[in-house]
Amino acid sequence: MRYVGLHAQQARNNFRSVVLLCLFPCLVILLTFLFSALLAYFTAYDTEKKYVWDQSLDMVGSLLPFILIGVAIWFVIAYFGNTAMIRSATGARPLERKENKRVYNLVENLCMTKGMTMPKVNIIEDDSLNAFASGINNRTYTVSLSRGIINKLEDDELEGVIAHELTHIRNRDVRLLIVSIVFVGIFAMLTNIAFRALLYAPRRSRSSNGKNQGGIIVVILIALVVAVVGYFFSSLMRFAISRNREYMADAGAAEMTRQPLALASALRKISRNPNIEAVKRDDVAQLFIEHPRKKENAFLGISGLFATHPPIKKRIAVLEQF
Repeated sequence: MRYVGLHAQQARNNFRSVVLLCLFPCLVILLTFLFSALLAYFTAYDTEKKYVWDQSLDMVGSLLPFILIGVAIWFVIAYFGNTAMIRSATGARPLERKENKRVYNLVENLCMTKGMTMPKVNIIEDDSLNAFASGINNRTYTVSLSRGIINKLEDDELEGVIAHELTHIRNRDVRLLIVSIVFVGIFAMLTNIAFRALLYAPRRSRSSNGKNQGGIIVVILIALVVAVVGYFFSSLMRFAISRNREYMADAGAAEMTRQPLALASALRKISRNPNIEAVKRDDVAQLFIEHPRKKENAFLGISGLFATHPPIKKRIAVLEQF
């Protein structure tokens, strides 16, 4: 796969970001209506079933402004606080120049060849081999490397990995992925809240002499179903934009370093031990050059729709034919 060019790739990812930003409010509105319709149907008496549509519209009109305002506030906080969130989720910390001049020299040389602003460099204290790029602008762009990948790769291999991550930054991949992580995170949070509420609702109802127990459980169950639906579809959006970017970043790295076989060799070594113990969240896992967790979703073997990364063997094969 040939690299299609910086400006074309940036324009493509900027367009995808806009589409994602437009689709998400639409999904929120649709799910709000679904929640309202289900709630009106299951809580209405038989004689009121024919008025469910009207009740749903009234409920949507009442709920939607508060939901959109809440989502917007959450999005702004998460979007601008993503650096701290990702650092906490991965255990990364800043790598000082005096700690490892080799890494800084590789990053600086690559940035100079492309006229890039030098990103920050972080390190993850883990003996496995992995790396990722993050950030939304020149002030927050960061390349994070595990201790293992620094120590176990040769210079040309490590240069290929760093070039791969710098290509993600140049292509605006990282900004697009941050947007998708924030969106999926909202539904993940809502699903978790609804599930926990469903677990504890019967206890609370019994402690209140069983009053309205059935109604409480129905409301929470409906909320859980709607949140799961939202999480599913927002995850599909995330998976769709996540896979192709790895091929493009591999091609961009090969073009930047002129050594595609070095990156192929690095990927081969990474595939043997990519696991970062600190990473527990799948949304953050998609940032890495290879999925940093052994335990993967069962759907991955059934359909590529549920994969955040393309098979590493295919990526190596493409690089070897570059």
